[in-house]
Amino acid sequence: MIPRRILVIQTAFIGDVILATSLLENLHQGLPDAKIDFLVRKGNEGLFENHPYLNEVLIWKKKEGKFKSLFQLLKQIRKSEYDWVINLQRFGGTGMLTAFSKAPKTTGFDKNPFSFLFTNKFPHRIENGIHETTRNFELVKNEIAGKLLKPRLYPSPDDFNFVKPYQSKSYICIAPASVWFTKQYPAEGWIKLISQLVDRYQIFLLGGPGDNELARTIQDQFLSKENVQNFCGKLSFLQSAALMKSSVMNFVNDSAPMHISSSVNASVTAVYCSTVPEFGFGPLSDNSHIVEVLEKLTCRPCGLHGYKACPQGHFKCAVDIKTEQFLEVLPQ
Repeated sequence: MIPRRILVIQTAFIGDVILATSLLENLHQGLPDAKIDFLVRKGNEGLFENHPYLNEVLIWKKKEGKFKSLFQLLKQIRKSEYDWVINLQRFGGTGMLTAFSKAPKTTGFDKNPFSFLFTNKFPHRIENGIHETTRNFELVKNEIAGKLLKPRLYPSPDDFNFVKPYQSKSYICIAPASVWFTKQYPAEGWIKLISQLVDRYQIFLLGGPGDNELARTIQDQFLSKENVQNFCGKLSFLQSAALMKSSVMNFVNDSAPMHISSSVNASVTAVYCSTVPEFGFGPLSDNSHIVEVLEKLTCRPCGLHGYKACPQGHFKCAVDIKTEQFLEVLPQ
């Protein structure tokens, strides 16, 4: 039976959701007549305004009565009579939604505690540099034709028009923050880099509202606030994507802005501190670069997601990265 209605579930953080758009591209390519819905956590739905391939975006309000919202979603999902539910997560809440969705076909990873109730389950291996988009594609590649496609977001003409006034000269976007301290290149490092760039380029600091203090600390080191502008919390996801698309370079941590860059094929340089690209979450733009400490540290990587502080106390994986490593990726 060819699926008519499909639900894809990814209620993790922004970067994981953006990477899941690769799967949306493949599903539309292989099943162009199917209606595709996408379940995300509240706060991430703004990524999908005017998305051409989505029928509906479902929202799990995890911070507003997590389990009440979960059971409301289950009721909604069962009523929608999906033919195929594809779960990209490995946690019990979304596993329950998948297992009890009443869909005739349910697909997910074997690490999900409810996977024994799925009709199809696959291993999720973080090894050998396999990219997360490839891991997700494994769930569907036997069901649909076509090769793996890249993640993609769709900023609207209004999003591009909103950022157009800031594009009168060559510019560079820097997203200095990360949820995890050990995945975040230090503010001192960003300040050194900007001091080498500000005479040649307009600098825009990007991020969410919670990143504003860090960005302001960086901006305050420069006399001209016009040349180093803080846009943290001032742009939507898609407006940020529109701005990043035409940037000479986007300098980012191993975090969501890296994946936003990939989603619009923007030039990107990702700095890896405690984590490594081999985990499979690296940039996918045609013009992508990796910056990491040159010394082979025995303590790196120290974890998949990072920590609130360096377990060794020295944070050499970040502080030993040189400004010159960033400058080398820029056009001469």
